[in-house]
Amino acid sequence: MRIAEAVLLLFFSLCFVSDLKPLQAAEKPDRQVAITIDDLPAGASKMMSAAEITDMTSKLLTTLRDQKVPAVGFVNEKKLYKFGEVDQHIAALRMWLDYGFELGNHTYSHLSLNQVPLQTWEDDVVQGENVIRLLLADHHMMLRYFRHPFLDVGRDLETRRQAEQFLVQRGYRIAPVTLDAWDWMYAPVYDDARKRGDAKLQDDLVKSYLSYSDSVFAYSEQLSKQIMGHEPKQILLLHGNQLEADHIGELLDVLRRRGYRFVSLEEALGDQAYSLPDTYVGEEGTGWLDHWAIAMGKPPQGAPVFPQWVIDRAKTLHQAQP
Repeated sequence: MRIAEAVLLLFFSLCFVSDLKPLQAAEKPDRQVAITIDDLPAGASKMMSAAEITDMTSKLLTTLRDQKVPAVGFVNEKKLYKFGEVDQHIAALRMWLDYGFELGNHTYSHLSLNQVPLQTWEDDVVQGENVIRLLLADHHMMLRYFRHPFLDVGRDLETRRQAEQFLVQRGYRIAPVTLDAWDWMYAPVYDDARKRGDAKLQDDLVKSYLSYSDSVFAYSEQLSKQIMGHEPKQILLLHGNQLEADHIGELLDVLRRRGYRFVSLEEALGDQAYSLPDTYVGEEGTGWLDHWAIAMGKPPQGAPVFPQWVIDRAKTLHQAQP
């Protein structure tokens, strides 16, 4: 009897393990995401010295390189031209290419297509190419990608289509965004806490940022399924700042726990989702999941609410600036 019981126990155990594996696999789907980082050489470059930007860039890129995570950085060349620091700022951009990453254009002065005439915006795009084209050429690379400042694609469809045609003629592919956890709002509050040595506030901000990011990723995954029946290869928007330099490794872990693996922007853009009809225009920019949902007549609802206490602190800091 004992042998028979043991055999039965082993049989049922094997059945349980066999049934469990598919469940575990279902809990962690195969997701893919491309990392993009805006506002180079640094999101808050007016407040950061050239030496601080160099240190921040090195720390950020070292993490990405060591973890073999592809990334494209988008540049506002106006930020390079600070008296006495131009060479160091350009060197910080060169680091991106030396580390094996890529650079794209984010306009010269971060102009919104919704706020200026089309010709003014086009001139700003062209002015934003000078340095990065030379740096890319030194590495035998071409300038391929453009990211809209503020994600503003135009107030009307005619302007949007004319801008898109202009970009195509200059050899660009637009880099959409489907994941965005507003790290730019956390960044100045984090910088201030870091400079004041407020360790508790830094810790609170990082915990809030990672938690909010996780909720945004979950929401975006569900929205993807609702509007197109599946999850495309996502494109994450981050910014060049100290928060990411210090904690991007933790953010990457959040993505990994959700089943993501990291792909190049080129690979992500190969997803058929980025060929979907997109007629979105509006006063304020938004992500491409919202574009597609609105174009399909399925306006998104239930997005995570950004922590108000972070907004309040960021506004206070902004108002205190000279």
